[in-house]
Amino acid sequence: MISLDDELCTDYLAEAREHLATMEANLLAIEKGGAEVDEQPVNGAFRAVHSIKGGAGFFDLEKIRELAHQIEDVLALVRSGKMVPTPDRVQVLLGATDRLHQLIQDPGASNQADIAGMLTALAELRTDRQPAESQAQRQFPPLRILLVEDDFICRRLLQTFLSRYGECHIAVNGKEAVEAFRSAFEQGQKYDLICMDIMMPEMDGREAVRQVRAFEEAHGVLSTYGAKIIMTTALDDVRQVIRSFQVLCDAYLVKPIDLAQLLAHMKTYRLVP
Repeated sequence: MISLDDELCTDYLAEAREHLATMEANLLAIEKGGAEVDEQPVNGAFRAVHSIKGGAGFFDLEKIRELAHQIEDVLALVRSGKMVPTPDRVQVLLGATDRLHQLIQDPGASNQADIAGMLTALAELRTDRQPAESQAQRQFPPLRILLVEDDFICRRLLQTFLSRYGECHIAVNGKEAVEAFRSAFEQGQKYDLICMDIMMPEMDGREAVRQVRAFEEAHGVLSTYGAKIIMTTALDDVRQVIRSFQVLCDAYLVKPIDLAQLLAHMKTYRLVP
């Protein structure tokens, strides 16, 4: 774990406070809008809390990550039209945002904080969701995977591993990745998983993720239901990984890649049993 006094963590916490201000402003705009749901503040709040969640995971700020994750889940329902943001529901989200602010103000004590009540309140907002499929009920067809990596050794390692779970295509830079993604999407053969390196020639991974998410949303696919994107990076590039959550990547892995961690992410996103 990087020290909370480290410059990288200090920068993350400063950005998290900015994201919280964005969340609060957007939630107040949603509340003011009433039954008329404006996509812009909903998407703004979602991106802000997603960015907070992503960085918190890297610094082992588990309570911050968990609370942000639960807020994100509720906002995902609002984004998809599965939940109407009534004033009572928005008040719960504002309360959760305030609690998140308290945790970020004292990150050293955040993992010992009691957030059970707030998590329960957020869970109650989701009680009208359809019951999730169990692992036994869910079907796991072969995956379509796009591996974006310019380093030959890392590419071979990941390709060998990922090919066990489906069809694994290769791109060696961000530009190739975006072109491959668009072509597959237009042919009705969407990718389930993208493993995206950060530092690459022609177009870096962060810009490639931004373009992939923009393409999905232009075609009516919200990031929650789009391809799962896992960033891969050397430790020196972690600052860029944290900022990649702002363009809605889902997770990250630091090189050398731990294949057990990669598989754990795939299971978390219900891509494999």
